[in-house]
Amino acid sequence: MHTVKRVLGIDEAGRGPVLGPMVVAGVLFRAEALPWLVGIGVKDSKKLTANAREKLLEKILEIAEESYVKVISAAEIDALRKTKNLNQIEAEEMAIIIRKALPDEVHLGSVDVDEKRFGASIMKLSGIKQKIFSVHHAEDKYPDVAAASIVAKTTRDRAINELKKEYGDFGSGYPSDPKTKAFIRRTIAKGDLPPIIRASWKTVAGLKDLQLM
Repeated sequence: MHTVKRVLGIDEAGRGPVLGPMVVAGVLFRAEALPWLVGIGVKDSKKLTANAREKLLEKILEIAEESYVKVISAAEIDALRKTKNLNQIEAEEMAIIIRKALPDEVHLGSVDVDEKRFGASIMKLSGIKQKIFSVHHAEDKYPDVAAASIVAKTTRDRAINELKKEYGDFGSGYPSDPKTKAFIRRTIAKGDLPPIIRASWKTVAGLKDLQLM
């Protein structure tokens, strides 16, 4: 009996910021649908404008068999980092998505310098025997991963916009952003870090030290 090959692309958004959530997304496609993704302009989310990502998101979800999104808040990240590093947190969420999707093949970006080691760890965590291709810059190689990057990035952008309605404009949320650092300094001065700040980040500890000087 002929079976349709189902391919799962996985990616994340918001790994590096000191503010806001990290989002891990997986999108499941029939293999023959992948050329359609290229045809509609799907590429690494970082190479697209916010408006382009929003427009593509709807088309991606129409083409996809299933999509899976996990939003991990700053507070959850801080709690998890007491016993795990960020690579482990991300790997475990990827494995959960794989177990839900049960694809024939998995494509994902490696957050480990050793691509094969990361792929092997995902395979062990997910408990599947299907092929897992773990490579650096997977968004540029696999259109399904690029699609997942758009889903993850758009989900995070929407979450950030909602947080800004509550907390004001805190910039991009990245440690290098002066507006973000100014926001953290103000909250430290008030003596209470809001839950949208990843308190376990070195950036926060450094700004706390400066405040005490």
